[in-house]
Amino acid sequence: MTDTLVQPIRPLTFRHLGQRDYESVWHAMQAYTDNRNPDSNDEIWFVEHSPVFTQGQAGKEEHMLFAGDIPVVKVDRGGQVTYHGPGQLVAYFLIDIKRLKIGVRELVTRIENILVKLLNGYDISAYPKADAPGVYVDEKKIASLGLRIRRGCSFHGLALNVDMDLAPFKQINPCGYAGLEMVQVSDYCDVSQVNKVTQDLIPIITKLLDYSSVEQITGFIND
Repeated sequence: MTDTLVQPIRPLTFRHLGQRDYESVWHAMQAYTDNRNPDSNDEIWFVEHSPVFTQGQAGKEEHMLFAGDIPVVKVDRGGQVTYHGPGQLVAYFLIDIKRLKIGVRELVTRIENILVKLLNGYDISAYPKADAPGVYVDEKKIASLGLRIRRGCSFHGLALNVDMDLAPFKQINPCGYAGLEMVQVSDYCDVSQVNKVTQDLIPIITKLLDYSSVEQITGFIND
């Protein structure tokens, strides 16, 4: 009889970062991705950012209409320009997709389905679009999505508008679409707390990404 080597199940780590500036979290994502090994946990980072516009790798300058006093950061994710600010839940997916045996398109689809399931739970009829990543309600965008794959691992992720000041979106063509209207969870129901949405999201992510074990951590290791 031959002994079978059973691979240990790595838990999915949910990391709660609170409100932080964009660039420090972005560089931490890059460092985690560059330094991880085949045994490193996959992690989801939840964060709210201070006001910032981020311009993806394919970003065209004409989609940044006027920045005003909000900083603009050119980043290494896909997609065009978007806005982050308090009251928006950002979830970064630091996933070894090679180990999970899925491709980037499948990961995008699963993230969109995660958001749709969450919003349907609030009686919001949300849906993805095949030609425009993200999640929509009544042809208005409620969540944006952009990823980067490096060494077979993803980083960046989703931004769900919960209860925020949507005015800065009028300073850009959101995700490269002129006139695209942005909406938020609190427009459609009485849910307005980012912390509640975060906790509601955790079991949905766990199930739709097929993890059997999870852990939750507050802050970075060196905080």
